[in-house]
Amino acid sequence: MSGTLPTPADDVISELLSPPVPQEADTQTRLTIHRTSEQDVQQRQVIFSLDGERIAQLLYGQTFTCEIPPGPHRLRANNTLVWKTVEFLAPAGTHVHFTCINYAPRGMIYMLAIFGVSPLFVALKPGLPQFVRL
Repeated sequence: MSGTLPTPADDVISELLSPPVPQEADTQTRLTIHRTSEQDVQQRQVIFSLDGERIAQLLYGQTFTCEIPPGPHRLRANNTLVWKTVEFLAPAGTHVHFTCINYAPRGMIYMLAIFGVSPLFVALKPGLPQFVRL
């Protein structure tokens, strides 16, 4: 019998000296839709579909996140009056953000304030709410 049994210190030393094991890159692709913009009139729900499949319904102040396959997509927002559709490419491992803003056209905001009704439009812009403007 030659040699001695390895000690716990030997195990630690060999672990420290061995080359690092490469970590698998994050390949999950995510989509987040924000309905938190200060420019939103904060009325009505907005219904979202991705590639023809309904994925969420958001009221003002809500955010929705889901995993999506990498590649081209079509995101559609509907405030029950107006549709807005955007096409985008989601590379593997990315986190795509869209900000939805439900808004009244200029001049109509007074109609909304006085009568409580007004035609509302929907904007769907890429990016986080703090960086998106109409």
